[in-house]
Amino acid sequence: MRKLRLLFPALMICLFSMNACKKGDPGPAGANGTNGTNGAQGPKGDTGSPGPGGPQGATGNTGSTGGTGPQGPQGPEGPTGPQGPTGPAGPQGPTGSTGADGTMNVKSYLLINKSVTLTGFTNFAIPAITQDIVDSGVVLAYFRTTGSTGAYYALPYSEAGRTITLSDFGVGYVNIKANFSQSGLDFKIVVIPGGSVTTLQVAHPNINFKNYSEVASALHIN
Repeated sequence: MRKLRLLFPALMICLFSMNACKKGDPGPAGANGTNGTNGAQGPKGDTGSPGPGGPQGATGNTGSTGGTGPQGPQGPEGPTGPQGPTGPAGPQGPTGSTGADGTMNVKSYLLINKSVTLTGFTNFAIPAITQDIVDSGVVLAYFRTTGSTGAYYALPYSEAGRTITLSDFGVGYVNIKANFSQSGLDFKIVVIPGGSVTTLQVAHPNINFKNYSEVASALHIN
């Protein structure tokens, strides 16, 4: 009983204290505490795998090429530029081959009122025919009727079965052969050295040696 008596007053004191606390005003709010420091950043996570690509879109249509525009007008001509410096002289070309000698040492002989015979050769002395002429030169022979002013005919000559030819020539002479006999003939004998023949062919490649007028003009024979 004694214990119960002692507990009771104690309980009463506690209840009184609780009621007293409920009825009192609340105390002032305390000051805010300071923020805590940020923690260290954690390690970066692994990069995730890329997602699948989307489908490629369709290619658009190519546009048509536009038409060519008209050509613009020509601009004015610019001023002439200054003349450039003279270039250095080029190297000398190789020496060309030597041309033919223009000098033609041609000799001609006029034999007036001569005869030909059927029985043999008619021999005429021509001093200009040397061994060089025989070896490499040219001897031309022409004739006409004595006293005529017509053209000379080249040998060999043939008409109505009558023939006359320059049969042969050698050092200092020519032989004329005919198949008929006749007098009153003029002969023109032209002697051309070998070098002059070359010059003549270069200067007159189309000369007709059967035409005495062409030969006389080319060789300057009076």
